[in-house]
Amino acid sequence: MKTSRALIAALALIAASGAATAAQVALPPFYQGLAAISPEQPLGTVVAKEEIATQIPGAQAWRIAYVSSDVGNRKTLSTGLVIAPKGAAPSGGRPIVAWAHGTTGTAQDCGPSQVFDPAQDLNEYNLIGGTSWTDFGVPAATRFIADGYVVVATDYQGLGGGGVHQYAIAATQGRDLINAVRAVGSMGLSGGARTAVAYGWSQGGGATIAAASLKDDIAQTGTAFDGIAFAGFVAMAPQDVAPLVPPGATEGPAAEKMMGELATAFGDNVFNFTHYAMTMWAMPQAFPELKLTDVFTDEGAKTLTEILGKKCMHAAADTIAFNLGSSYKSLLRTAPDNASAWVKDIVAGSVAPAAPVAPVIIYFGDKDTTVDPTMGKLYQQQKCAMGANVTRVQLPGEQNHFTTPPTAQPLYVPWIEDRFAGRALENGCTK
Repeated sequence: MKTSRALIAALALIAASGAATAAQVALPPFYQGLAAISPEQPLGTVVAKEEIATQIPGAQAWRIAYVSSDVGNRKTLSTGLVIAPKGAAPSGGRPIVAWAHGTTGTAQDCGPSQVFDPAQDLNEYNLIGGTSWTDFGVPAATRFIADGYVVVATDYQGLGGGGVHQYAIAATQGRDLINAVRAVGSMGLSGGARTAVAYGWSQGGGATIAAASLKDDIAQTGTAFDGIAFAGFVAMAPQDVAPLVPPGATEGPAAEKMMGELATAFGDNVFNFTHYAMTMWAMPQAFPELKLTDVFTDEGAKTLTEILGKKCMHAAADTIAFNLGSSYKSLLRTAPDNASAWVKDIVAGSVAPAAPVAPVIIYFGDKDTTVDPTMGKLYQQQKCAMGANVTRVQLPGEQNHFTTPPTAQPLYVPWIEDRFAGRALENGCTK
């Protein structure tokens, strides 16, 4: 099935650089105009905030926009959500819990903080009981507020604050997570406390383990809130492509083979293909030497720019399925150009080859067909060899990608409490 003539006639042109361009979509009032604010300010600076209602007992909440940076150390604006206990912080301050969400999409209106009533516990699209067309909310937020923590949930850059979202570039989303901690600290809501735990799922799981290895970024000074420290990292079904790239796969025919294998691995159905397409579509925004037409046909690049710049994840997948049916792979070139640069940049955008600064725990389901649990296993092997403390926990029962967060919650909540309390932890690498 070929792309319809009506669809092709409506496609927007791609910029001469071959990179994706941000499409114009309708945004809630708070987000309108954020793209015009200069990010050339200290990391973690809150440039805008809006108090919002929340039904979480004893809580207050805000939407925020703050200064972050990407994999190329370029300043960006990210948006997000802050939830804190009402009243002044106690004398010892409040620990900070930073949430990194899973895939929502690549358009400007895909930030979870933009939905109606975002300051609530995690609300999943795919699960019975979900109330929206997207995932939003913050897992265990009600419990964390009762425990006296302040919670911050980044949307990531490009999902409300301008620019093109660098989807699945964990090195960028990891920095968004780190700078979100600075943002909530700069608001005074932690009472001066600087200790944090990060937790995330799927795309956000990748962001979490990426942040764990960004030692220099965490230690950076001259920010809006210096001296932050992480006590631990919780990653649910994390994506990390770098360990899948074998030595020597960044050059010549080996790089071409690697790119082909990635396309095959994520091309088994239109849902997974949409994730792959979003990743490839976002890459040139972070790495300007890449072009969309290296990977996609001319028609494919135009089609995906029109779709991914305007629609969030599930709507984008539906659009690709409706217009292309089972021929969605026709959007790809038969063989990619510039394969070596693509593979090198995929690795550069993944988790850095450095030991995490604090213990990491990974939760996964054995029926996850969206993010292969092998990624987490290879991550553990790599980081344990560096002397890290990384634990992997297979969740009980037949858990899939989307049942991972609720199933893992009773396990990671006490783990986080123990990290803030400074309790001893068994080395997961020696189990």
